[in-house]
Amino acid sequence: MKLTTNEIAKLNKVIAALQTIVVQHSKSGNAATLKKSAQRIRRSGRELVAFRKMLIAERKKGIPVATLAKRHRISSAYIYQL
Repeated sequence: MKLTTNEIAKLNKVIAALQTIVVQHSKSGNAATLKKSAQRIRRSGRELVAFRKMLIAERKKGIPVATLAKRHRISSAYIYQL
């Protein structure tokens, strides 16, 4: 299959547009933000006990579970589990 000159020019325009989008996306930091939020945090036994106490104290202050989940990057189900 041989491409015509016109088809090659159109493909080059599409490639240039896609490269521009990729560069803009990488500059906006969205990819880095997604990678950071996807990282898991492992807590040792002592850290887990301290984290649980902190969550309980914050809940007693009246902070909603959804807010705590976003703040600590954990699920609301995990907060209820603790």
